[in-house]
Amino acid sequence: MGEPAAPEIPKQCKAGVVVNEGPDFRVEVQMVDVPEPKDDEVLLKLNATGLCMSDVHFMMNDWAVPPMSTFNTKCAGHEGAGVVVKLGKNVTDWKIGDRGGVKPLWDVCHNCEECWNGRENYCQKGVYTGLVATGTYQQYITSPAKYTSRIPDGVPDEVAGPIMCSASTMHRALIDSGLKPGNWVVFPGGGGGVGIQGVQLAKAMGMRPIVIDSGAAKKDLCMKMGAEEFVDFKEHKDVAARIKEVADGVGAHGVLVTAYQAYKDSISYIGDRIGGRIMCIALPPAGTVNLGTDPNFFSFKNLHIIGTLVGTMQDTAAALDYARRGLLKNICEVRGMSAFPESVQQLRRGEIAGRVVIDFNKD
Repeated sequence: MGEPAAPEIPKQCKAGVVVNEGPDFRVEVQMVDVPEPKDDEVLLKLNATGLCMSDVHFMMNDWAVPPMSTFNTKCAGHEGAGVVVKLGKNVTDWKIGDRGGVKPLWDVCHNCEECWNGRENYCQKGVYTGLVATGTYQQYITSPAKYTSRIPDGVPDEVAGPIMCSASTMHRALIDSGLKPGNWVVFPGGGGGVGIQGVQLAKAMGMRPIVIDSGAAKKDLCMKMGAEEFVDFKEHKDVAARIKEVADGVGAHGVLVTAYQAYKDSISYIGDRIGGRIMCIALPPAGTVNLGTDPNFFSFKNLHIIGTLVGTMQDTAAALDYARRGLLKNICEVRGMSAFPESVQQLRRGEIAGRVVIDFNKD
């Protein structure tokens, strides 16, 4: 058979470019130059990119990080799935045509205590995709060969894209939580793109997911994806009391916060449970949220509050394997390039159930 012929690579490609970075940003579809891979990089032609709320924060510049323009980055996005179309000259372990994905971390240093211990998601020299490095809103992007995730056959690009961030992040949070099969796990914001992956993974791991969110579309999605209960915060006056009632009359074993607005109530969902765990996943705008309670509650209830940050290479591989086995289902709506600008604004306004994925091959 021999090697597949090198595909023809255009000089320019389609991209969703941020315009007017800041609170009134918008995304415009433009043609941009196709980059050249450096010696240790691959060039990927992306077929799909997920749209994640983190992209919106980068484009709004409301987190405590420098603006994208500091790094001359015009494209956000960190949930990319596609194929390798060109190899840098030192790359030996990838072939043209191999499927690869790009994650929230574009690269890490590979040579610090965190990287050595499989905690490279905390590498202090980590390069963030869509902030410091060009993100997956651009169809052709480079990626470090040793930090590109391999996508197995049987996992379509529209499923693999969101796994790069949302499912990997939730897998890491569930592992870090130490929660066990049979435990009640509450997902405030569980109808969104990150939360719904957590619901599916928790179910696959034998836990019992409860979702707090609102609206018929989100309820329908959550129940289909394995939630045992959906608590609509607009219909229940006392959400914590309802959670306690569902969770054996005691309270949740764990709360995985994927909507930062829920931090203020998250501890109440533990109820009378001893050893409950609050997992801090959602990142609020800088300086807007404080989380805590009376230290007596911490002591008498053995309460754990644990921060967790994106997934590692290992989490992505594990989440892709859940998908390959049919345990992480498609939670996205696939749209063409013309829907790119408005889809980002809908995400910003909280109008999307699950995930929206943009297909670069579709107008």
